[in-house]
Amino acid sequence: MKVLVINCGSSSLKYQLIDMTTEKPSAQGLVERIGLEGSILTQKSNGEKYIIEEPMPDHKKAIELVLGALVDKEHGVISSMSEISAVGHRVVHGGEAYADSVLIDENVMKALDDFIKLAPLHNPPNIIGINACKELMPNTPMVAVFDTAFHQTLPKHAYMYSLPYELYTDYGIRKYGFHGTSHKYVSSVAAEMLGKDLKDLRIITCHLGNGASLAAIKNGKCIDTTMGFTPLGGLAMGTRCGNVDPAIVTFLLKECKYSVEDLDTLMNKKSGVYGISGVSSDFRDIEAAAKEGNERAQLALDMFKYRVIQYTGSYTAIMGGVDAIVFTAGLGENGIEIREQLGNSFGFVGAKVDPEKNNVRGEARIISTDDSKVKLMVIPTNEELMIARDTKAIVEK
Repeated sequence: MKVLVINCGSSSLKYQLIDMTTEKPSAQGLVERIGLEGSILTQKSNGEKYIIEEPMPDHKKAIELVLGALVDKEHGVISSMSEISAVGHRVVHGGEAYADSVLIDENVMKALDDFIKLAPLHNPPNIIGINACKELMPNTPMVAVFDTAFHQTLPKHAYMYSLPYELYTDYGIRKYGFHGTSHKYVSSVAAEMLGKDLKDLRIITCHLGNGASLAAIKNGKCIDTTMGFTPLGGLAMGTRCGNVDPAIVTFLLKECKYSVEDLDTLMNKKSGVYGISGVSSDFRDIEAAAKEGNERAQLALDMFKYRVIQYTGSYTAIMGGVDAIVFTAGLGENGIEIREQLGNSFGFVGAKVDPEKNNVRGEARIISTDDSKVKLMVIPTNEELMIARDTKAIVEK
């Protein structure tokens, strides 16, 4: 079985065609600047790049070109579209309706429309991508895999906010959590690496990148996570503020005369380590600036690490201990120095970094010392494979 995984952004599209017999991608690609000048598709397969520079006014045109690239006689990897058994779509928000991935039908599409109010930036391009694929591949089964689904096991006392209860019942205001596909994948790999059943473990997964979140996973189920009603909550991120005193919002509205749009831009695009450092949202740039003596850059790093340590302590407490702490995503997989600094701060749970083992990028490995009570691990995330696995399982049913 070959599964095409589609991940649509507002002006971009990532894809992989995965052969499920080997669970390896036959081809993977990125489409950029959809609806803008300079649209470009870059596909990698068989160690080669195939580039298409052509106007792409919408996602339908982009997906047409993706499918064309996959079957291209010279650069493609399949002879016809009939070789694609199913399409798995990443969908950011599934609300409370979906605690697992689901075969897409009319009812699912209606629900996705209803969830736009919960994820106005993310769900619309996801829906556009699904509709484009349905039009171009009407007989191919489609599956929605939700970022929020893995977190639907949170207990009510963990996902509710201390606001009037009617705001939950009338508007669905509660913690949903995100990066669920990543947290689910790396926790399952961690159990395999440790040679234990996931149901017997307490794991804290640290998805650290431009967008960042932690999850507390006890006996295979997520019981808390840092992101909330939107992906804005929790840790300080690349450009997102994370948790702040909510009264700051009313202060900025009243005293500083910010508009709602100004506030949205401020908290999502101008805050986080970028807002503090004034340097960049890229941790590599911030680390370089800090080494050169930039105090604000160092402050941004200190604030980021502080929040990670804070939540790690909190999650250890609510799980009654921890067996493994996993680093993943761009910074988690590649940030050797920040992993060492964070890992050694977890001495309170009995963890210590082995500098030699930690000298690795993008490779699954246990990086704690042999005598550490709690294992520190690096596991590259693979959300596309997780989406493909869910898609295969649902289609085969």
